[in-house]
Amino acid sequence: EVQLQASGGGLVRNGGSLRLSCTASGFTFDDYAIAWFRQAPGKERERVSCISRIDGKTYYADSVKGRFTFSSDNAKNTVYLQMNNLKPDDTAIYYCAVPAPCARPIGRVNYWGQGTLVTVSS
Repeated sequence: EVQLQASGGGLVRNGGSLRLSCTASGFTFDDYAIAWFRQAPGKERERVSCISRIDGKTYYADSVKGRFTFSSDNAKNTVYLQMNNLKPDDTAIYYCAVPAPCARPIGRVNYWGQGTLVTVSS
């Protein structure tokens, strides 16, 4: 059974930092591309960061580029999202999900973690 456990969310002030973690189990870590998504109140879920199967590069939504960093520790079956210079607009529930290479539409992503809430105060 595929399981994704996201953690690390919390309340932080404008300009602060958080590091989210997502630990995966139930599948071979290298076989699926994990991506980070978020959903703000009243908004659609959006992709925050993903890895392209075409060139292997990591891509970021324009709104987080230069502030967020996606990394992974294959030995721990864990991916991370380091979020710096957080802004109130970053307030959302953050999810990790598979399989989610950059080209895959959100509607075709099959497995979702439970999400972790990030709240950025102004």
